[in-house]
Amino acid sequence: MSNSSDSPSSLPPTVEQVAKALRLGGWACFWVQLVLGIVSGIIFLFAVVALPGQKTGAGSGGGLFFAVCGLVVLGFSIYLAFRYTRVARQLRSPTPSLRPSRADTTQQVKRALIANLIGMTLTLFGAEAIGGILLGKSLARPQIFIESTANLREFIQPLDIFIVLGNTHMIVAHFVGIVVGLFLLDRVYK
Repeated sequence: MSNSSDSPSSLPPTVEQVAKALRLGGWACFWVQLVLGIVSGIIFLFAVVALPGQKTGAGSGGGLFFAVCGLVVLGFSIYLAFRYTRVARQLRSPTPSLRPSRADTTQQVKRALIANLIGMTLTLFGAEAIGGILLGKSLARPQIFIESTANLREFIQPLDIFIVLGNTHMIVAHFVGIVVGLFLLDRVYK
């Protein structure tokens, strides 16, 4: 005979709501961050490995270093977003002793928020460096005409804009992680 407390519908309504929010937020964050992370990774891989002879100002120095560091943190954040779905599954456990506490759930969300804040900070440092390099390139030489002796590195190249796009994708991915984390904190404490 089945005990009525073993059915998922016997979960307290607040626990059920938090589990639903974690599941929905976790999967949404996971997929958005994964897609944007893969696109950014391909862009940076293309910029660093596939075009080594075409090193540009935006693709060198600290800008790309900080952007790649932000990408590594984004990978960790993607893992933490997936963990949200596992916590949601644990919350739906029929045995109350197997459910994570509110403090444990909050700790998971805070960990992801901190990771996204660190990743966004690194990515913004990269964006500042990349933007500064591109501004310097645009101010150094008027691009109305090209001298026959001009070095093409002094001009803004399509690859420079490609790197800016990859960096922007990562900023959006970290932003999504922060928004989802704040949403989940709100759900946990309602």
